[in-house]
Amino acid sequence: MWLYALTLAAFAVQTDDFIIVGVLPEISADLGVPETAAGQLVTVYSLIYALTAPLWALLLSRISRRAALPVALGVFGAANFAVLLVDGFAALMALRVVAALAAAVVLPAALAAANAAAPEGRRGRYLATVMTGLTGAILLGVPAGTWIGAAAGWRATFVFAGALGLVALVLVMTTVPDTATGPAAGAGEPGRARDLVRPLLNGTVSLILVATVLTVAGNLAFQTYLAPYLTDLAGVTPRVLAVLLVCSGAGGILGTQLAGRLVDRYTPLRALIIAGSVFCAAMLALVPLWASRPVPVWLVAVVLTVWSASAWAVPPSIQALMLVRVGDRAASQAMAVHSSSAYVGAALGGALGGAAVAVEPGIIPVAAAVLVALGLGASIQAARSPARAAPGPAAQEESRCV
Repeated sequence: MWLYALTLAAFAVQTDDFIIVGVLPEISADLGVPETAAGQLVTVYSLIYALTAPLWALLLSRISRRAALPVALGVFGAANFAVLLVDGFAALMALRVVAALAAAVVLPAALAAANAAAPEGRRGRYLATVMTGLTGAILLGVPAGTWIGAAAGWRATFVFAGALGLVALVLVMTTVPDTATGPAAGAGEPGRARDLVRPLLNGTVSLILVATVLTVAGNLAFQTYLAPYLTDLAGVTPRVLAVLLVCSGAGGILGTQLAGRLVDRYTPLRALIIAGSVFCAAMLALVPLWASRPVPVWLVAVVLTVWSASAWAVPPSIQALMLVRVGDRAASQAMAVHSSSAYVGAALGGALGGAAVAVEPGIIPVAAAVLVALGLGASIQAARSPARAAPGPAAQEESRCV
């Protein structure tokens, strides 16, 4: 039950981050800003997360996850409920900053807790379970927010996300066990800043962080501007978009779970290479479709399902690769920094996607494929590099794999 509570916390945070995808045109029209400016709500959220997650890891190193998670989830919920009171873009942006500050505590703590309590040989599946909360946000959270926004206005979507955070707060307080309640962000020995930054001094880990930034940027460049892209590609309406998000979310959950099993059965690198290759193929498949638009919605649904499955198979694979390369002793702090790097990639992806939309929306999938391909190259190089920690059987197998 505690694992599902952590998954719900991840679900709430991810829904809040990407719920803007489904109501982007409505926010733009109501607040009188261009869609590219409204899309930067995702970019700013991601950037604030990336900058503050390592700082929270240091400041909260003496506080247990059981204490930090409820407070962070409470602030997260309040920031979303306060959207009801805003009447301008600047105020909405400020609330997104507050929500991101809280999320920077929630998600790394949830991942670290799952890693700490995972039984031997099931780490990939436990990480994948928490990551299912992120993919589930695409399957259920964002489509539900889109429907709610269509029925009650875009502000109601943020109230929905805030309610999810409060439910997660209650479950975390009542179910998270002592075995998963170490330091809130996995900062290592309390009060020692060098324990937090040590993973960055490892060249192998740095390559994995670069790979994370690139792969997440590739995915988010496409995902952030999914609504306007699909409108041009197939004349998709908000209600049809909600259905397409359900299809892509189903693919994402399948891809996440499959990645966890591949990681446990084979190696993280093999799982990552498969996922990244399928992602690139799905993005390149959109190129001829764009040239022949408008295209049937059912065809778009197929491509989006494959894209989502491959995109969400990447995170558990690359997280497991990180854990293999650093060893158990540095696992928690590496995961905290890794989580931050994912949001750097999200911020970069949102910015690049906005630039692509301004020039020509049709080039977004190509840019996404190039970024992910570069990320795969960095991952392969990381697996070839010697790990600083004494490599176990899994690390040795990664080296043989490449």
